[in-house]
Amino acid sequence: MTAARSPWDLDRSELEALLGDQPSYRIDQIWTGLHQQGLPPSELTVLPKSLRARLAELTEPSLRPAAAQETADGLTVKRLWELTDGARIESVLMHYPNRSTVCVSSQVGCAMACGFCATGQAGFDRHLSLGEILEQVVAARNEAAPRRLSNVVFMGMGEPFANYATVLTAIGRITDDLGIGARKITVSTIGLVPQIRRFAEEGLQVGLAVSLHGANNDLRTSLVPVNKRHPIEAVVDACRMFRERTGRRVSFEWAMIDGVNDRDSDARELISVATTARAHVNLIPLNPTPGWPTVGSPPDRIDSFANLLRQAGVNATIRTNRGTDIDAACGQLRANAERASTKAVRVEMAPRSPS
Repeated sequence: MTAARSPWDLDRSELEALLGDQPSYRIDQIWTGLHQQGLPPSELTVLPKSLRARLAELTEPSLRPAAAQETADGLTVKRLWELTDGARIESVLMHYPNRSTVCVSSQVGCAMACGFCATGQAGFDRHLSLGEILEQVVAARNEAAPRRLSNVVFMGMGEPFANYATVLTAIGRITDDLGIGARKITVSTIGLVPQIRRFAEEGLQVGLAVSLHGANNDLRTSLVPVNKRHPIEAVVDACRMFRERTGRRVSFEWAMIDGVNDRDSDARELISVATTARAHVNLIPLNPTPGWPTVGSPPDRIDSFANLLRQAGVNATIRTNRGTDIDAACGQLRANAERASTKAVRVEMAPRSPS
């Protein structure tokens, strides 16, 4: 089943074509309402009721709240959204004192099959449309108020570069129409080399994060199967090209997995790779994920690992671990909601005991 078209799917020319009998100022009002006010057509009270009704017939917002979890401190909110075709995706809103960041999804599921990721375990369903991506950002901006939504990271469900054209268009709309600067947007990839090279040629100031997780090909292939097609050497070379073309440093994402990639030998290999790529390293305490047999590295091991990198001159940070008291790992809220739904159905369908 194909998802209904979101009003945020339309560009200005498509909106004008859809409403060809409307004056240009009406198109301006609709565009402003959608992007600056973040309102669906049904709530654009500046429009006549008849036009609102017409827009509601022609378009349909994509996101419907399905579930939400909030950390005890209220600073991280994870939302599960149901789309018009019944598919489900996640976004995460992270609050700071005067601003907020949203982590958005680019696909329903993911085909990259990284075993420690709940989304990868679930497999791939489909790409998100432009409107389905933009609505996540609009919803987060509305929820964050009065804080300013300052950053957008494509680090949610899916591989953004597998949905390249749509993600690129979404970046343009986020910068041009939602008013968030390119340098405040980061795209995370598992390391799709042709797309990294293509992205480097786009002339954008968008940040790039590469999920590395292993600094030798055997280890990385065991964690990130796509490494068979795009080995570390090719990924590093593409990252160097990105830095040369854009002047922006690449970040290597490294999920700290106890006894798997947190040894001193792993640190030494990472130092070599990060130095060659002149990359920043972002160490990520691993949120536990059902179905993956290992656990995240303990805090003291993460600190020791980071110190080894820094002593060798590698710029390394430890990401603040938000959401350990909720289903914060990518795809985990959806997976747990689906398991709960399946369990409820099984209970409902179970034969009744004889009275």
